[in-house]
Amino acid sequence: MAVIVPFRGMTYNFHSLHDMPLLVTPPYDVISEREQEEFYRAHPHNIIRLILGKRKIGDTDWDNRYTRAADTFKRWESEGILVRSQEPCIYLTSHTYDPGEGKPLRTRWGIIVLVRIEDEGSGVILPHEQTFSAHKDDRLRLISACNAQFSQIFGLYEDPSDTIVGECKKEADSQAKVSFDFKDGTRHQMWILDSHSLFKKVAQVMADKPIFIADGHHRYETSRNFRDIMRKRHGRRHVNRSYEYVMMYLSNMDNEGLTILPSHRLIKNAPVFDLKSFLDILKRWFNLTEVPFKGLSISEECLNLKKRMEEGGNGGTDIAFFAKEAGQFYILSLKAGARDEMGADLHPALKKLDVLVLSILVFEMALGFDKGQMDNSDIFHYNSNMEETVSAVISGNYRMAFLLNPTRIEHVKEIAQNSLVMPRKSTFFYPKVLTGLVLNKIDPNETVNFF
Repeated sequence: MAVIVPFRGMTYNFHSLHDMPLLVTPPYDVISEREQEEFYRAHPHNIIRLILGKRKIGDTDWDNRYTRAADTFKRWESEGILVRSQEPCIYLTSHTYDPGEGKPLRTRWGIIVLVRIEDEGSGVILPHEQTFSAHKDDRLRLISACNAQFSQIFGLYEDPSDTIVGECKKEADSQAKVSFDFKDGTRHQMWILDSHSLFKKVAQVMADKPIFIADGHHRYETSRNFRDIMRKRHGRRHVNRSYEYVMMYLSNMDNEGLTILPSHRLIKNAPVFDLKSFLDILKRWFNLTEVPFKGLSISEECLNLKKRMEEGGNGGTDIAFFAKEAGQFYILSLKAGARDEMGADLHPALKKLDVLVLSILVFEMALGFDKGQMDNSDIFHYNSNMEETVSAVISGNYRMAFLLNPTRIEHVKEIAQNSLVMPRKSTFFYPKVLTGLVLNKIDPNETVNFF
């Protein structure tokens, strides 16, 4: 069973700081070096100084980005920049955004709470993507230095009647505690709820539900590693110790406000690449359809391609390919029976995934990449925006691009329920949960309250 509890969250001091758009950021792992610098310049108290500090020449074990984050965190708390709630709370949030293509605005609701960390294989908290050691080592050094969780893990649960958010809305004031527009055009609101009766209702409804990790796989595994370190250091105590829990943003996967964007692939260089030979090889598994440019703008060309891909992807797998020398798009439609060549030992749920079709049949078998190369960020890059992806190839920054339809939420659920994992960057849940709305300070001597 999932154990959900309120907590004494730490927030910016809303009485003295009124520029929330300048204080918050997206999750650390989607922030580029250029954006990191922009957030540094945006405000002296921007959360970037905690989640993604700058490296300096001459960094040591005693003076580095992690120790500096810890010093900054302590100073901000002592100066009243950050304040901690006196009582446990649940934090209700809404993210309103434009899904594009002339569709009406959408709002995704969620709650920020603490969730008890589960051991691998418990069937309670279910991941769906691969993780990498370097990212986990980085986050473990940060949480160990600061004794705090600065970013929420994004989790999903099933609630067709939307009971949890409905109950939270009943307790929320008409005026949100926090309300602002972020630089990407999304609107964010947050209510701070301290009703004990609400805590009990939320805990009861969530008790028999698994939680699917949408975003933050590395941070979740890091929190479990940190918990294990604290258990060794302080001895095995009762499960209500603060380090037994991790801060999560939980959203209803049945809510219409949930959007998954595709994660397109950009490639710098292939081991050996000849356009004609490559297209001939692909015909073994795919039917190829040429999509010539119509002399429109890149955005209009991409919109037309996206519509064609969506139509073809409804009943199967359609992937688009673009290289500058091709001068046009190609839609690769998977042939009947081609999934059988992905490997007899591959789980049927994995064979349904467009990203696995692309990885195995195209990247490995047609282009000759090995798994190490496909995990190399110097070769592969990911972007959820089709126009930006195509433009990056036209500009010559990348050799080729492969454009995907979004992974379906039912496939995410099926993968997680079967204890399987997708390749990295298989999903892009939008909008990202902002970092800086609420922080979780971890005092090993503190306990959480059950309701």
